[in-house]
Amino acid sequence: MNTMSPMSSPLRDLAAERRGLWLGLLGVAVFALTTPMTRLAVGPLEAPQLPPLFVTAGRAAGAALLSLIFLLLTRAAWPTRAERGALLLSAAGTVLGFPLCLAMALREVPSMHASVITGLLPLCTAAVGAWHLRQRPSRGFWLCALAGAALVLGFAWTQGGGRVSAADGWLLLAMLCGAAGYVAGARLSAARPPEQVICWVLVISLPLTLPVALWSWPPAPQAVSGSAWAGFAYVTVFSMWLGFFAWYRGLALGGLVRVSQVQMLQPFLALLAAVPLLGEPLQADTLVFALAVMACVGIGRTMPVGRTPPRVLAVPSSLNRSEPECRA
Repeated sequence: MNTMSPMSSPLRDLAAERRGLWLGLLGVAVFALTTPMTRLAVGPLEAPQLPPLFVTAGRAAGAALLSLIFLLLTRAAWPTRAERGALLLSAAGTVLGFPLCLAMALREVPSMHASVITGLLPLCTAAVGAWHLRQRPSRGFWLCALAGAALVLGFAWTQGGGRVSAADGWLLLAMLCGAAGYVAGARLSAARPPEQVICWVLVISLPLTLPVALWSWPPAPQAVSGSAWAGFAYVTVFSMWLGFFAWYRGLALGGLVRVSQVQMLQPFLALLAAVPLLGEPLQADTLVFALAVMACVGIGRTMPVGRTPPRVLAVPSSLNRSEPECRA
């Protein structure tokens, strides 16, 4: 008699991981437009549009209001005391730190420059996730991750002519904030429906983001271009809200360390998007680097990643009655 539960069978685990990778790719496709859309929203130094602080707080406040509606319609349970620390860490990283540092950098550098630097985010996420969630990537996996990161850095170096600016410091800080926020969100998504995770992260940030958004409201909003407002609308609805629905569920199903590597494709998708949105030229070497990074991601997917059962935060049992098995 076969005593193996269907929920824990190798085939089901493989299917869940594959689904997680596809959901992660969908999230990455949504996030890929964040950099050019943020550039549209804030504008360059010589022709500024919306203030970076307003873009950061305003997009989070707008997404929080949408989240309130979602949580009420789904009758989501309130966060438990055990979840609050991870929620605050996720909010500090994904709601405040990452978007603010990115907006500050995009006032000084083009979207394409910022896009290639953000290619370091998967490596940062994998490193933080492997340590915090007790996952054990193989040596081959780390070699693929490091090779992809080296390609991204090499591309940034050649495109920037070896120049390092203060904006690069902002971008590096953004990567660290994003990695910490993603890991905290992935841990929460192991016990609570991932859609609720980002919604609660945004809602608990609302007492801060809403006043800051009102305080930093542009003094002459009628002078802001329509394209800047369109960029702001995108980062509010998609980058700050809907994209996380797919991203956090993908991390929960496929495993944070493995799915996070799909994000290596994000900077090059952002580069392609910057051509029609911002009119920035696309050079042939961009495509060469893109193909090389995609190869690293593809090979990395085949490398084993050992798993140790993570510590699951305590949440009401009703949350998981109809949810698929989620693994951080």
